[in-house]
Amino acid sequence: MASGASCEYCAYFMYDDEIEEYVCDVNMDEDDFGRLMQSSFKECPYFKDGDEYKVVRHQM
Repeated sequence: MASGASCEYCAYFMYDDEIEEYVCDVNMDEDDFGRLMQSSFKECPYFKDGDEYKVVRHQM
């Protein structure tokens, strides 16, 4: 993964109370999951920066 693009900073990285672990909560179907597992990505194609204030800092 690229610098700063780890799961810890992703908007889809959520805590699941049932299993008491952090999980990737991106909405994908079975076909998308199969392609993700078969491909060799250098970065997660679903990464979304979870920094809510990034846009605000850019506007300043």
